[in-house]
Order: sequence, then C-alpha cells, then structure tokens
Amino acid sequence: MRSQIISVATGSRETVHDITSECAEFVRAQGEDGLLHVFVPHATAGVALIELGSGSDDDTLAALRDLLPADDRWRHAHGSRGHGRSHVMPAFIPPYATVPVLGGRLALGTWQSIALVDLNVDNPQRQVRLSFLSD
Repeated sequence: MRSQIISVATGSRETVHDITSECAEFVRAQGEDGLLHVFVPHATAGVALIELGSGSDDDTLAALRDLLPADDRWRHAHGSRGHGRSHVMPAFIPPYATVPVLGGRLALGTWQSIALVDLNVDNPQRQVRLSFLSD
C-alpha cells in the first residue's frame, strides 16, 4: 500500500471542498489498476462522492443544516454553537470513500467528484490520507 497525506484549508465556514484533482494526481503517479481509499482522520468531517459545481455543494450543506441544526440541542457542547452536530455528521457522510482506479485514472462516474465535507468551523485545517491499494 502506498499512502500520502494532503492538507486542506477549509476556513472558518461550513464547506464542501473538491479534492478530486489531488486524488487524480496521486493515482496517476501509481500508474496501475487498484483502489484509492480516501480517509479523513477527524471526528467532524466526511468524504462524499457527489456532483460539484452545479449547486450540489450548497444543497448538501443546506440538507445537513436541516438535518443537523447548529443550535443548542447537542449534548456535545464545547466549541462554537451547534458544534455537537459536527460530531454526528460522520454517521451520515462517513470519513472515508473508496474509488476504483484503472490504468492510473479514477474510475468515477461522469458527474462524480470527491469532496471533503466539513461543518466544523472551529478547525480550519484538515488532513486527508490517500492510500493506493493494488495487487
């Protein structure tokens, strides 16, 4: 297995951040068939395979706001208001995804991208581990 960590600046607001190009560059360097495993070693972020750039980014954040409101209902209550929801989000958007790689290229669908989803405004810097598995 080959592995690399990339850093992603998510800033101080909720975000859906496209990491497809970094993933594509990593697997291109491998140049063979295998699997890309994308893992976020954080308790408050997730990885989604979704269409980006067509409003889906904002729709994803809006759906998460509806499902997990940033209010005072959360027992896990340190940090910014509603921080506890960030710890629940990975139950809906897991902190990992696996993508097939064929000939050093991501085998994503036409409109699929790989995105880091982060609701935690208290942590503006994230790390993502990219791992390539092959025979």
